[in-house]
Amino acid sequence: MAMPPVAPEGGGAPAPAQPGTDMTGICFRDQLWLNSYPLDRNLVFDYFALSPFYDWTCNNEQLRMRSIHPLDISHLSKMTGTEYMLNEVMEPHLFVIRKQKRDGPEKVTPMLTYYVLDGSIYQAPQLCNVFAARVGRALYYISKAFTTAASKLEKIGYVDSENESVALESKVGKEAIDFKEVKRVDHILASLQRKLPPAPPPPPFPDGYIPPPTTEAENAPETQQAGEPQQPIVDPIVDQGPAKRMRF
Repeated sequence: MAMPPVAPEGGGAPAPAQPGTDMTGICFRDQLWLNSYPLDRNLVFDYFALSPFYDWTCNNEQLRMRSIHPLDISHLSKMTGTEYMLNEVMEPHLFVIRKQKRDGPEKVTPMLTYYVLDGSIYQAPQLCNVFAARVGRALYYISKAFTTAASKLEKIGYVDSENESVALESKVGKEAIDFKEVKRVDHILASLQRKLPPAPPPPPFPDGYIPPPTTEAENAPETQQAGEPQQPIVDPIVDQGPAKRMRF
């Protein structure tokens, strides 16, 4: 648990080392302080001052030494130098604190951004670092995909156009018939046939129905002479003339 340095009684301000620029890998949390005080917009800066992200040479610390609220904009706007401002607040879960350099009442330059999320303090990464990380990750996966595809193509090999048909026929011949699957399907069909009832007999012909003379029609070409012309077979559906066809 990080504790703020205590100023000596002589009145001299402490001079600890300033926090580094890149501290995105650090997370600060003081559970004892969170159990003792509420985390709101009035006390969040005192909690932030306990973290290693806090710069003790900022203008906010000068206001604290004068018993003035460190986020009082009426006093900060009259000063120049480094300061912290409470940018966004969603009590009690999220507090965004921005570190900026003030050169005048209306002229400030943003430097870094920190956020307090459910009591844990983090430094927000810069936008250029976020883009660089995401582009690098995308390039890594693209390179990995090309490497995997190249390795698979080397294993498969290249098939010439002359041997492509032969290779395709051999592959189809190998995968055409699976005798185990055929026996399995036959067994299933036989078991279903035993379970199902037998098919009913066909209905009887109506009274007065005369079956066509198939025997005579089949023997007719044999009895005809070679010189006699044969009548063309008329299809009862197709060759019945345009007048007898059904119109749609």
